[in-house]
Amino acid sequence: MTTDDTTAAGADMAPVDVLPDLSGQVAVVTGGGRGIGRSITLGMAAAGATVVPSARTATEVEAVADQARDLGVEARGITADVTDGDDVETLFEETVEAFDSLDILVNNAGFNPGDALGDPTEIESAAVDSVLDVNLRGSFRTLRAAGPHLREAGGSVVNVASVAGEVGLPKQHPYVASKHGLVGLTKSVAMDWAPDVRVNAVAPGYVATDLTETLQENERLRKSILNRTPLDRFADPMEIAGPVVFLASDAASFITGETLAADGGWTAR
Repeated sequence: MTTDDTTAAGADMAPVDVLPDLSGQVAVVTGGGRGIGRSITLGMAAAGATVVPSARTATEVEAVADQARDLGVEARGITADVTDGDDVETLFEETVEAFDSLDILVNNAGFNPGDALGDPTEIESAAVDSVLDVNLRGSFRTLRAAGPHLREAGGSVVNVASVAGEVGLPKQHPYVASKHGLVGLTKSVAMDWAPDVRVNAVAPGYVATDLTETLQENERLRKSILNRTPLDRFADPMEIAGPVVFLASDAASFITGETLAADGGWTAR
């Protein structure tokens, strides 16, 4: 619905006021050491945010923090495992202690291991639990720990879901379940935390990272993916960073509870 009432909120904003700008904001990115998470961290830094990339590997997050500082912003890499509640609590305590605020949380940590692929009758319970523990429970843990800080700052959350959170994919049942759960969690938390905190998600399609190298190198699988993707290619990780930065910024100030597909048209079919 639109309105012509010039007294409506935002009607007097100049166009430049709603361009993505994260200056003065502090952003934590889980799974921020490589792949999509690295690109999101650097995209946030390019938009002016102070960034805290977090992952289990210290060398990776420290390298990304160095790259962010080269862009002229403050940065600190913090190691944390999203399956460990104490690690998650410490992550946000150290962030707020270092930078006095937490304005943005990007839940990007996730994986889809080989032992969780196959027919449901073939997948062991341990593999199901490991995927859910990182992809879904991990996001719940970070939301729980970050919530008070985000509410105080009037911040925003962007969850990195997947096309697997919008459609079914054969042989990927734990992953699909975890990402559908994350999309649902996005909607429900958005309702609870409004109007103080906006909560949205981005649903990437297939992205060219080290985690999809096997798919890219398998000619049959690659053709199958491209045949389903109208833009006829894998995304560059920075093409996922752009939508995340947008949703985290005031350019998306009237958007909450939504999942934005960045999938090259995959879910349009």
